[in-house]
Amino acid sequence: MIFNIGIVIQIFAEKSLHEPMHILFCHLPLNDVIGATVLLPRMLKDILTEPSARYIPYMECVFQAFFAHLFGTTSHTILLIMAFDRYVAICNPLRYSSIMTHRMIVKLSAGAWGAWGVALLLVGILISLSVRLSHCRSLIQNPFCDNASLFKLSCESVVINNVYGLTFTVVLLTSSMGSVFVTYLRIAMICIKSKNKATNSKAIKTCSTHLAVYLIMLISGLIIIVLHRFPEYSDGRKLSSIMFHVVPPCLNPIIYGLQAKEIRQRIFKKD
Repeated sequence: MIFNIGIVIQIFAEKSLHEPMHILFCHLPLNDVIGATVLLPRMLKDILTEPSARYIPYMECVFQAFFAHLFGTTSHTILLIMAFDRYVAICNPLRYSSIMTHRMIVKLSAGAWGAWGVALLLVGILISLSVRLSHCRSLIQNPFCDNASLFKLSCESVVINNVYGLTFTVVLLTSSMGSVFVTYLRIAMICIKSKNKATNSKAIKTCSTHLAVYLIMLISGLIIIVLHRFPEYSDGRKLSSIMFHVVPPCLNPIIYGLQAKEIRQRIFKKD
């Protein structure tokens, strides 16, 4: 939380950091702060509470589920937009300033805010489909509330919930994985063709760390979705749920923020 909030304040306060990559990066720590604020305090409280005394009101559960899915959805869409900036910086370094013009920054920023709007709409529909159901159960087998936890409380048919939820997930993950794969494949091809070892080393270092965080988020997210269908593996699903909401928000400010030379110098500058 300290690193995420600190980096956002630093970028907004320093005019020298008002560059395309840094401006786009602000969406990621803001999303991490929202996700962590809604989920982690409640989880920490439950750790210190006896299992029999853990209770969450239904509307608070709905609120938590909404922001849990909003966090996951926007994480994917924001990383897609940031991948484009990395592609231009590595594959077209000499044309970076001419491609990433003020107009392009406006378009990418609009795309980032548009991603928030689309995520709000799609997640709103997802959660509202579960809220409409009556509930005959009260036990949630998850460290926090999510959509599956909500509709599993009902004894009614949840076919519509499953169809919409799976379609939403497949479209999101397919577009996310496809775009990231194509982007990093083209970056790899440029590195292979290039004979500049220094440039290739820098590109590989940058892309490998970015890809590592993306894979942690992707794999843990997929495990959550798959293991919701297999109650006997609930412990693995719970661990993946916690990883999804703890590991990326911890690593993002380090890998995307402090790895950037300009941000690192401004944060640790000496008087």
